[in-house]
Amino acid sequence: MAYHSNDIGIDLGTANVLVFVKNKGIIANEPSVVAFNALTGDILAVGNKAYEMIGRTPKNIITVKPLKNGVIADYNTTKVILKYFITKALKGLSLVKPRVLISVPLGITQVEEKAVMEAAKQAGAREAYLIKEPIAAAIGAGLPVKEARGNMVINIGGGTSEVAIISLGGIVVGKSLRLGGEALNQAIMRGIKKLANLEIGNRTAEKIKAEIGYALNPPPQTKYVVKGRNLATGLPTTVEIAAEKITEVLTEPLQAIIEAIHTALERTPPELAADIMQMGITLTGGGALLKNLDQAIKTANKIPVHIADDPLTCVVKGIGQTFKDEQLFQKLITT
Repeated sequence: MAYHSNDIGIDLGTANVLVFVKNKGIIANEPSVVAFNALTGDILAVGNKAYEMIGRTPKNIITVKPLKNGVIADYNTTKVILKYFITKALKGLSLVKPRVLISVPLGITQVEEKAVMEAAKQAGAREAYLIKEPIAAAIGAGLPVKEARGNMVINIGGGTSEVAIISLGGIVVGKSLRLGGEALNQAIMRGIKKLANLEIGNRTAEKIKAEIGYALNPPPQTKYVVKGRNLATGLPTTVEIAAEKITEVLTEPLQAIIEAIHTALERTPPELAADIMQMGITLTGGGALLKNLDQAIKTANKIPVHIADDPLTCVVKGIGQTFKDEQLFQKLITT
């Protein structure tokens, strides 16, 4: 397979979409959001501009996240997102319709796979192929996936967490949880409601997670000023929340990820398990940026844990590299 100048790689995530184009690298990293007018159906914004509108629009303007847990929840809006990014990627390229390689979670059904490929073709792709997210993440993180050696990757995205043990270019053991960064945000929102009787939005929860979210060992006396709506008075209020309280509310969803890792390791053949003990576990995806998550996983499983360089871009970089390797491409794609 020749590597065409207008081959496009898309990491179609629940929270963000990243786009790779040959000779240009990553050309887009924007939220997976579309804003449209509910009365007319007109599309008002996609990506960054639509994200800015979340929670700040009049009733007739609706913001939609078309992907839930890494799969299409709203087909037409997904088409809009893909068209927006494919058009963006093709600027200045030849008029030949592109081939598009899209990452999808491990737990995706055949019906969901067909929906992604169909949406890509309707959005302007000549051919659409799929690649499983953990393999793309492992390639992007620089793991030797083609070797007869156990590589363990945990890709924590916005809607899914994927645990995979890869050898000879294939997934030997894989587990997909429909739980990721968004679930951590929801846990923070629920926790603050319970702790301070305060209602906050998803964007505020995301900020709290980034600023004082710790999976383990939060620094003592670290506090964060949270603005939200007091549920008793209905008025805007400010409260201080301690970092250790945020760690407490994150325990439950993080425990589910740690248990999935444990289950995958129990199912791993002994030779590959020995490789993983030696090489360790690699964390990718936006969730890998949660402070001390590597320590929490290492403590629970007694295995070294490494965070990939720039974990957010591992999947899309892996897609770009797959295009360059004919053999690997043919082995990994779903058509």
